[in-house]
Amino acid sequence: MTSTPSKLSPNAGEQSGRIGNLSTFFCLYIAQNLPMSFFSTVIPVMMRQEAFSLTAIGMLQLIKLPWILKFLWSPLVDRHTRTVNDYKRWIFSSELLYACLIFAVAFLDFKADFPTIMVFLILAFMASATQDIATDALAVLSFRKDDKSMINSMQSMGSFSGSLLGGGLLLILFKMWGWNTIVPFLGLFVLIALVPLFLNRKIAFYSEQERPRARKMDLIFFFTQKGIWKQIVFLLLYYAGLIGTLAMLKPYLVDLGYNMHDIGIMSGVIGTFTGFAASFAGGFLVRRIGLFRARRLFAFLIVVTTGYFYLLSYLTPNIALLHAGVMLLWGSYGLATIVVYTSAMEQVRQGREGTDFTLQTVMTHLSGILLAIASGKIADAAGYHGLFLFELIVALTSFVFVFFAFKRND
Repeated sequence: MTSTPSKLSPNAGEQSGRIGNLSTFFCLYIAQNLPMSFFSTVIPVMMRQEAFSLTAIGMLQLIKLPWILKFLWSPLVDRHTRTVNDYKRWIFSSELLYACLIFAVAFLDFKADFPTIMVFLILAFMASATQDIATDALAVLSFRKDDKSMINSMQSMGSFSGSLLGGGLLLILFKMWGWNTIVPFLGLFVLIALVPLFLNRKIAFYSEQERPRARKMDLIFFFTQKGIWKQIVFLLLYYAGLIGTLAMLKPYLVDLGYNMHDIGIMSGVIGTFTGFAASFAGGFLVRRIGLFRARRLFAFLIVVTTGYFYLLSYLTPNIALLHAGVMLLWGSYGLATIVVYTSAMEQVRQGREGTDFTLQTVMTHLSGILLAIASGKIADAAGYHGLFLFELIVALTSFVFVFFAFKRND
């Protein structure tokens, strides 16, 4: 007697392949973020311990420039990628260079070779940013529309995991092991994160449609698309109401009398983990209710969050109220990133996936940096009441814009 093949097996195989692909991309995204989070956390501390000036420490922000300027070479990646293997070559070569530069940094003396370390780290982050361009483009092409929120969950979770491990666990290990011992493990981690991609043979373009070849002027042509300015305003506004509060959260807690340990637990552990969990849940929620409703729902949640902190500024909040605020803040941010990234993925042109997605994410990063700077000036001039009121007004503006600007089929 012969058995009849199960009708569930193709679906089971498809589900297994999707999980494998999502896991592969999660590894790539965390490989980008963990070393960067570690270096951004540890180096300022080491610089101050070695009596570097505050001006020199401030210049450390330059190592992040490649992630702001990566849109400039994103068209190059698009022009030289036609197949899945092309994208894999970009990812493998970028990550190998990234790991090699981290290994090189590990064997340098921090004080004596500091300028060389900075040059190597800038080059390392250029390699990592290039990997990100190729990874994002491959993610856009490999997942159907219904699954784009899930791949963006992996991206956001990778970012939060990198912050939690790089700025938390590795910081503790760093105190025990030191620079020359722990940094090589970062390079090794980057290499290990490539293994799932190397073993994964199921990644394929979702659509077999021929993609047009990218052109040199694609960065400019992005802004000439019909209706694109609505998307640009959305990208600049959507979680702008959270950025100032996130930037000033630690100073706010210091002014309330909390020490570094308490702040580390509240923001570094509870907050980051909440963002991680919200990113995971957000992918499923956007997939279930759709981008249109999720965009409105999360915008309203941002208004609630900013309103909560505005009310807190008139109180002497206890630890429970602050924990609730931190979780609300990071949870809203985690959910908002899924909507922003998913919206950006749906606004890419064929053959320009890396260019368009990179350009849109860079817009959110730049607006975030400007708002973080502005939030400090507002807090200095008007106190936390004024800052949180400003954030509430921005969040309300974003909510109204989202409510009226986007229709169900957008």
